[in-house]
Amino acid sequence: MALPLSPEARVRILPFAAFMLVLALRGQLPEEGLVAGLPVATVSGLLYGLQAGLAALLLAWGWRHYSELRGPAARMAAGDWGLAVAVGLAVFGLWIGLNEPWMRLGEPSAGFRAHDAEGRLQWELIALRWAGAALVVPLMEELFWRGYLMRWIERADFLHVEVRTVGARAVLLSTGVFTLAHTEWLAAVLAGLAYALLYRQTGKLWTAVVAHAVTNGVLGLWVIQQGAWQYW
Repeated sequence: MALPLSPEARVRILPFAAFMLVLALRGQLPEEGLVAGLPVATVSGLLYGLQAGLAALLLAWGWRHYSELRGPAARMAAGDWGLAVAVGLAVFGLWIGLNEPWMRLGEPSAGFRAHDAEGRLQWELIALRWAGAALVVPLMEELFWRGYLMRWIERADFLHVEVRTVGARAVLLSTGVFTLAHTEWLAAVLAGLAYALLYRQTGKLWTAVVAHAVTNGVLGLWVIQQGAWQYW
């Protein structure tokens, strides 16, 4: 089956693709030393800012096309908010709890470096990292993984798929591909299933976006408080 490249597909793919492209560039940085006269930690943080900023710009560019996020049908009721927050907190608990070595595959391609060459915390870069993870990534990823890929697996004309009717095949396959983008494979499987089933249950992509944002936002605060930078 050929990947559709309609305008509606492109605006959901490009923010994610741009983010992953810069991530690959960050993964090529050396472990320590200088890059273009700057410490590696600083360069890595600035590249993360480029990742999140470029994705945000592409999301803004494509916003008018995101029918699953716009209009009265996309609005969340109070119950939707409560369910989304509960799912997001549950996934956060799973993410930090499922941390045995066998639950990981390899190492992150571009880990976050919180300290400068003198060992001081780089608070500007930490704030940038948290904002990207909590605000940009959930919107970008849910539009791609669930709003686009899951529905496209169900049927190529994905915009006409009623998400409440999406079958197990589309849920499982999209979750499987989602898992490949994470080193924490078991937590990623459960997170992907949780977000996908939440979207299917409510019919509103915003619930998955909010749940994902809660997971990433709380995880970021926990990482900062605990100094558990390996989770970033």
